[in-house]
Amino acid sequence: MKVSPPPSKKSCRLAVSGNVSHILSLATVLGALAGCALIPGTQTYGMREQSSVQLPVKQGGEVVPGNVKVKAITAELIIEMDKALKSKAPVLKGGQAAVSGKFTVADMADYKIGAGDILNITVWDHPELTIPAGPYRTADSSGNLVTEDGTIYYPYAGIIPVVGKTARQVRDILAQKLSKYIEKVQIDVRITAFRSKRVYVVGEVKVPGQQELNDVPATILDAVSRAGGFTTESDHSQVLLTRNGATWRVDLQSLYEDGAVEQNLRLESGDIVNVPDRALNKVFVLGEVQKPGSYFMNKKRITLAEALADAGYINQLTSNPSWIFVMRGQADSPELFHLNSKSPDSLVLADRFPLRPRDIVYVDAAEVARWNRVISNILPTATMLNTISATQYPLFGGRQ
Repeated sequence: MKVSPPPSKKSCRLAVSGNVSHILSLATVLGALAGCALIPGTQTYGMREQSSVQLPVKQGGEVVPGNVKVKAITAELIIEMDKALKSKAPVLKGGQAAVSGKFTVADMADYKIGAGDILNITVWDHPELTIPAGPYRTADSSGNLVTEDGTIYYPYAGIIPVVGKTARQVRDILAQKLSKYIEKVQIDVRITAFRSKRVYVVGEVKVPGQQELNDVPATILDAVSRAGGFTTESDHSQVLLTRNGATWRVDLQSLYEDGAVEQNLRLESGDIVNVPDRALNKVFVLGEVQKPGSYFMNKKRITLAEALADAGYINQLTSNPSWIFVMRGQADSPELFHLNSKSPDSLVLADRFPLRPRDIVYVDAAEVARWNRVISNILPTATMLNTISATQYPLFGGRQ
């Protein structure tokens, strides 16, 4: 039996080199075939018609997981959104759809006296009753302090409950009581110090703190003005008013720009006005744009076209303008929108499409960009294998 001689070291190197070349070719082909499954980065193939993941949606009065359909941004959608915006009555935003008119509209009702206020009572032609402590004292120090139990003491009239009454009502009570001692009594009652009622203004105003309420009805706008106005970081459209444990969101921006006077609420004692910052008033522009990131909304107003422009517009080399998405994750009614911006005139629609705080704008990648990314991920491995196959001292085949 003839035994074949063992292969030489040179033939081993050639055999190994050939095997590595086959491995290299196979890896390249497999990588190309599996490209769709191995594409790096975010993909939108699964959300062209509806959301690829289940989102919290409201169905039958309950919030349940569900898929959301994608709405195309078209002229019809823009017209529908404009009509809905115009037909929406300006109401307070909060736990209630609206509140009573007496709460929202400031009237000139008389100030109700409270504990801690100081009254100045003048009885004409009777200085001994008007200024019994002497003529050289201030009105505050010589006035009548409303005690904690809500009463004042006045000569010949005795102890009189005054809390909750107006100055006019107190005058009538005193006139009735003093008429027993003074013929044709003439009395004037004024409040010289307002110390019983106060509101608190906090948040993004220049001078936060407490403010005294007087006989002139004060509104939220008055309180903000007394606090020095808004800071540059304030959100005018989300002012919070807290009263008796209930909180309402008040849109002062609509008051300034649209004349929505019902937003300028009259304040009552104990109210808290909180002006929040604008940290939540952002939109996010991601995907194939020049400068992806988060962008503040100017006075809570920005359109899709403005957001894309702020982000440097789409990347002309890697983006697919046919697939621009707007994702709106509202509490129980999320929405998905799609804009085909392949033609530049579609940007007219983008400029008519208003974004809301926390909206996410995503620009999809072009197919050629995805392919290039797959190849760029395969090339380092292919280059390494090719280097191994070409080396003078291969790693395979044993010792030299």
